[in-house]
Amino acid sequence: MTEVTTATGGGMLSREEMDAARERLPIVYVDVVPVRVDDHGTVIAVGLLLRAGEDGQIKRALVSGRVLYHERIRAALLRHMEKDLGPLALPRVPPAPQPFTVAEYFPTPGVTPFHDPRQHAVSLAYVVPVEGDCAPQQDALELTWFSPLEARHPAVLAELMNGQATLVLQALAHLGV
Repeated sequence: MTEVTTATGGGMLSREEMDAARERLPIVYVDVVPVRVDDHGTVIAVGLLLRAGEDGQIKRALVSGRVLYHERIRAALLRHMEKDLGPLALPRVPPAPQPFTVAEYFPTPGVTPFHDPRQHAVSLAYVVPVEGDCAPQQDALELTWFSPLEARHPAVLAELMNGQATLVLQALAHLGV
């Protein structure tokens, strides 16, 4: 694991420390629904990643990740978007981003629509327009752009992992598309 140093001199937790924290505390995450918009600001495409899950299955996913200690939400959004979509994605994250919803992931299936077998996580969910060229990075295998209608298709929603289909539908409803 790469150690990241913050302005306070702290770093990321070791694997053992993170596992211990996950057993005791909810962890803060961000989920991002990347979108393409036309000249009028209307959403014309929704970007969904393709990832290999821990169980070896290939599933669709949103841009997602943990917020680090002493990291602003905006910085976490930009970091995870660059990590998953590449440095030329050019996300338009506002100076004071507002989530469209909050998702609670539980290790016990069925508590909410969201499930994460590793932990209880609270995720702030955002819709972020992307203007640049996207090239999936790290564990993201591919990025596919779907029209809003295609993104609602049951076959596409079924490919999403851990309840993220609910976030896609909530994002589209929030945007009125």
